[in-house]
Amino acid sequence: MFAEERHQRIIELVSTQGRVGVTELAELFSITQETVRRDLATLEETGGLRRVHGGAVGTDRFTRSEQSLRERQTQYLDEKQRIATAALALIPHAPTASILLDSGTTTAALAELLASWVPANTRDELLVITNSLPTAASLSTNSHLLLDIIGGRVRGLTSAVVGARATEQLGALRPDIAFIGTNGIHPEFGLSTPDPVEAATKTAMVKAGRKVVVLADASKIGTETLVRFATLEDIDTLITTAEPDAELAAALAGAGVEVVIA
Repeated sequence: MFAEERHQRIIELVSTQGRVGVTELAELFSITQETVRRDLATLEETGGLRRVHGGAVGTDRFTRSEQSLRERQTQYLDEKQRIATAALALIPHAPTASILLDSGTTTAALAELLASWVPANTRDELLVITNSLPTAASLSTNSHLLLDIIGGRVRGLTSAVVGARATEQLGALRPDIAFIGTNGIHPEFGLSTPDPVEAATKTAMVKAGRKVVVLADASKIGTETLVRFATLEDIDTLITTAEPDAELAAALAGAGVEVVIA
């Protein structure tokens, strides 16, 4: 394969996967890792991708890059549905269970399933607490649920309630499970999101939950965005759709995180 063909293939992989690794590319093209690094350097110079530790990401993956809720609602739909189904199985059936639902499109997929939730026992109640306006709207029609919405400032890009008032309320809560979305999960940097105010709200959610379950499709794996809101040690379970690479898998195991592949 000529270098030009290889470069085009690398760009296609970055576009479809969001991230490529040096080792992965070396094996794919049967070339040395040094050759891969030269390829990535060339492609970065032409604006085709951005090099990061161990590989490269698309030029839309800068640490402050963030798509709107509307844009993200059409992406990775199958993966999000699989994650939501696996997450639903973790919700306890009990007379007094409570969960916290973060804002985001993957947690919204879980909310869609909860919109038709019916308790196995008529005495069971499920309290859902959320800072997401779309999630609150979708769950408000289910009379089997108790619904609380966190108050504060609404961030237009994500329709999430954030700010000091939201974090103060979250600090007084202790739900059984906190289901958290993330823009990135990285072996060294942990969980991150581009906006500092939303990051503070997510940190408060992580601290609130008795059990913390992160819902992240494969595009978030290995990604770092601007603000860390939790370390790997802060979470209990990761539900995703692809096996983490060796570095992240080792970091998750070291932090005692259960990984569920949906």
